[in-house]
Amino acid sequence: MKNINAIAIDDEPLALEVIQNFADKIPALTIGKKCSSAMEASKELANEHYDLMILDIKMPQISGIELLKSLTHPPCVIFTTAYSNFAVEGFDLNAVDYLLKPFTFDRFLKAIQKASLRLSESNSSVNEQTSNTAPPFIYVKADKKLTKVRFDDIYYIEGLKDYVIIKRAKDRIVTLQTMKGLEEKLPSNLFMRVHRSYIIALDKIEAVIGNSVEIRLGGEKKLIPIGKNYRDEILEVINENRL
Repeated sequence: MKNINAIAIDDEPLALEVIQNFADKIPALTIGKKCSSAMEASKELANEHYDLMILDIKMPQISGIELLKSLTHPPCVIFTTAYSNFAVEGFDLNAVDYLLKPFTFDRFLKAIQKASLRLSESNSSVNEQTSNTAPPFIYVKADKKLTKVRFDDIYYIEGLKDYVIIKRAKDRIVTLQTMKGLEEKLPSNLFMRVHRSYIIALDKIEAVIGNSVEIRLGGEKKLIPIGKNYRDEILEVINENRL
């Protein structure tokens, strides 16, 4: 099963506890964040990438369906609810699955397996499109102009509040952008999020040391931390290319 970084959203603390307990039994699934409202989740999703939302439908102020409709690039979603009449609308929104509370661990596991399959199919499609059609660069706005940034020139990207710093061999570019927004524009076969505040170019990794990756810039070494929620994924990439 593909490693999945998920966000769980439910206004009932007990429901979040059940999801966390079930997730703890699935090695490939990490609940990176638990939110008790759609507003809290919306702020989190604006700054952080998640593969999957485990989303309650009926919540105060903003429902789960309203939250999903508000997202430009939503993660995969598994709806949870105590009300079966929401099922049709949930599937109309291309939900991976629909869990009627109270659900068992076996039913939860089946939903996660469906999400893993969809994510694998989606990643394969994106990587194929990227390698065949996408240009090897992007344009970013910096210093009142659009600057061309070639993927090959990027060593790492660092998030700093509402800005990101794109580090190249001889300079850096500071642009008003979110980490999530920039991550979505980068090909996943060339770049990887390894920390809430860092994206690295995979071909620039020199070594993995403990909970850090080493990147060499000229004669200097740069250690970039690996976040807890990203460690399994980066190690999987390293092991695929290990002798």
